[in-house]
Amino acid sequence: MNRFSKFFLLAAGIAAASTVAYAAHGVMENDAMSIAKANIPLAQAVTTAELHAHGKASRAEYENSKHGWVYDVEVVSGAKVFDVKVDADKGTVISSDEDKADRDDDNDKPD
Repeated sequence: MNRFSKFFLLAAGIAAASTVAYAAHGVMENDAMSIAKANIPLAQAVTTAELHAHGKASRAEYENSKHGWVYDVEVVSGAKVFDVKVDADKGTVISSDEDKADRDDDNDKPD
């Protein structure tokens, strides 16, 4: 077998293995399908967070936490930003903390 054929087979093997690993990882990491099981819709969770922090939501995520499935909503209120966690089953606020500046953001490179 010549050098090109060996290289091609090696590259194809790596690509196939990477595809399988990526697919397996994607199935485990895909939380998007879990939101269909939530008792509280995203819009209701955002409204609850906005009322709680007296502001406007700028970002919302659905995530699994130590409290179970929650909506993590970032709310801007005046000059402050709050991270409000809303229970996805009950629609109640679990926690609300002022979001401090992320020190790591100073080192981010522009895209």
